[in-house]
Amino acid sequence: MGMLDHEYQASSAPLSTSEFENRLREKGHLYHIHHPFHIAMHQGRCSKTQIRAWVANRFYYQSNIPIKDAAVLANCMDQATRREWVQRILDHDGRGEDPGGIAAWIHLGEACRLSREDLLSHRYVLPGVRFAVDAYVNFARRATWQEAACSSLTEMFAPEIHQNRLDSWPRHYPWIDTNALGYFRKRLSEARRDVDHGLSVTLAHFRSAEQQRKALNILQFKLDILWCLLDAISMAYVYDRPPYHHLGRDQELWSHSV
Repeated sequence: MGMLDHEYQASSAPLSTSEFENRLREKGHLYHIHHPFHIAMHQGRCSKTQIRAWVANRFYYQSNIPIKDAAVLANCMDQATRREWVQRILDHDGRGEDPGGIAAWIHLGEACRLSREDLLSHRYVLPGVRFAVDAYVNFARRATWQEAACSSLTEMFAPEIHQNRLDSWPRHYPWIDTNALGYFRKRLSEARRDVDHGLSVTLAHFRSAEQQRKALNILQFKLDILWCLLDAISMAYVYDRPPYHHLGRDQELWSHSV
């Protein structure tokens, strides 16, 4: 998974809108649903500790989504886009009677026997996860809003992964209250709505061959971010090689007992 879209970089002619969309969607074969950790999770092969580790580390990503989206808004001079994009922040932070996606993820964590403080303090976040998520937020701050919108297109592949969790977790992990899976249910419709908007922005803005190559590389960057999260979790909780493992098990810094 490199940053360059090698198959396309030699072309100088822009793709048609439909060809460009197809090329973006083809990136789905590199989505983290195909990562070995995710495959194991869907097949019921993860331990309770591994599930808790994933929930705790993924929460760092979830809690940074509205910060990323706020950066998109800060860089966007188009009022119509801002009015539509702000809904993404409300989806996660909540508004009125809707507590939002972050609260839903905390509910999931509590159902997995993680405390609210465990999640909000990010005490179990691995360095690799932190670096990857921070790189994504920093990209959104520095990129144009159209480029940041393009990076959100991993949502094209998200409904499948959310549905897989809804289908497999009650069967494989009955110790988790199914009422705590509300985040995944919520995102089924939200992700599809977000894709419609983000895709329309991307197809309209990235028109030349050079721009389309850049868009494909941006989407690859985001796919790499999500893959890196699972690489870090796998190293610590599958291969038992967490950060600072050489310091010895008496070192709290590297302890991965969740």
